[in-house]
Amino acid sequence: MKTIKKTIILSLVFCAVFIFAIPQQISAQISSEAARLLRSANVQIFYQPARSIDFTLPLLAGGNASLSSFKGRVVLLNFWTSWCPACSRGKPSMEVLHQRFNNHGLDIIAVNLMEDTNTVRQYIQRHGYTFRVMLDNSGTVGSNYDIRGIPTTFVIDRQGLIVGVVSGAIDWSSPQMIAGIEALLNSR
Repeated sequence: MKTIKKTIILSLVFCAVFIFAIPQQISAQISSEAARLLRSANVQIFYQPARSIDFTLPLLAGGNASLSSFKGRVVLLNFWTSWCPACSRGKPSMEVLHQRFNNHGLDIIAVNLMEDTNTVRQYIQRHGYTFRVMLDNSGTVGSNYDIRGIPTTFVIDRQGLIVGVVSGAIDWSSPQMIAGIEALLNSR
């Protein structure tokens, strides 16, 4: 029994040393300042960015759009539903961020997961949100992004790389987030 406890304790110590003592490199796609600021706004930064998975979905406003059509812009790819309390808490501050940076290179794409179009339309109209809303009626895109909880928001840089993720509701209009988005928009 003592041997098992020692092994567990040593494993935990090793993990802590590995995680905290080894310097991690920030992706070349995102400046260290942008990473620091976004991290302070509760964004989990990816040290090895992943290429975003392209998709085409119907827009709530009509027509279709592909994620790849936003290349060259910073994208917050938000997966949500209207019945999710955490999704609803984050949306007003997401709208503030959209209003502030939409004309400066930021797109917010809110992908609704498997709800009917009328429910989504009523929800968006009731709250007056103006960011883009896409409809993933089959849940295929959510599955491709391995969505396990909502809301989940991916931060995608101008090159189409996922540089971070937020799980759950946060204040998208916090001073740290605004500074982080500004720094990300200025990263080339």
